[in-house]
Amino acid sequence: MPVFVKVSQNKITDSKSYGKWYGRVVSSKTMSYQELCKHMSEHNSVFGEDVCLGVANKLQTCILEQLLEGKKVQFGELGTFYLSVKSTGADEEKDYSLGINIQGLYLCFAPSRTDVNNLSSKMLKKKASFMNVKDLTTTKPKSATPSGSGSGNGSGSESGTESQSGSQSGNEGGSQSGNEGSSQSEQSQTTTFALTISKTGTGTATVTKDGNAVASGASLSEDDELVISITPAEDQVPTATLNGSSIELTENDGVYSGNFAMPGQASTLVINTGEADDYDPNA
Repeated sequence: MPVFVKVSQNKITDSKSYGKWYGRVVSSKTMSYQELCKHMSEHNSVFGEDVCLGVANKLQTCILEQLLEGKKVQFGELGTFYLSVKSTGADEEKDYSLGINIQGLYLCFAPSRTDVNNLSSKMLKKKASFMNVKDLTTTKPKSATPSGSGSGNGSGSESGTESQSGSQSGNEGGSQSGNEGSSQSEQSQTTTFALTISKTGTGTATVTKDGNAVASGASLSEDDELVISITPAEDQVPTATLNGSSIELTENDGVYSGNFAMPGQASTLVINTGEADDYDPNA
């Protein structure tokens, strides 16, 4: 199976990269923990699903235990789990308080870079094959279409997506037969999900949809395209995560921007614009 990529346009009018097109990875689904264990049991394994589930449960418990004891944990040839902290600064060492200045503890993962299994970004790219999700409308069955592919490709067809098309006629593909959009009655049935936006740091950040600002708590439809624009604090490199997964940011003249599609669930976007003096969950 290829890595599915959706190409979308930067619509932030005041951005240096306005009008340019960028690619982002989309997935066909999120495999649940139980589904992963079931897959393990069926993947040339002599162990049953219950045994795989038990081992996996014990493994994650032990990994967390060791991390909280101050260790890094290597996970086979995939990479290494480790912890990092986000903290505010103190003018002098004696003024630094572990209880006050430390704002959060984060679980991190560093991909392996060993000769046995090099998972750096460049090597992963060499190992992967890519497919534009736009090409899936006629080449892939329904079960293989990424959930992030959405409408808006001009063909009006959403055949094979797992997203809700807004139509309850029973057609799983939600085909619109060339129509640019659904009818008003269909739109009224579209399910929306809340997006919580949290920000740390002294820099600035905006989230927009079709050029309009999106505030924390906004209700959005699945696959709605959103754009992040971040001006970080001086000498800082910003980060952004959606439900714990990193969003790729592109820098242009000191402004970082990234794209993502609203998942089919209530979601949390965390933006770190640089060294934080405060924490505003509703910024």
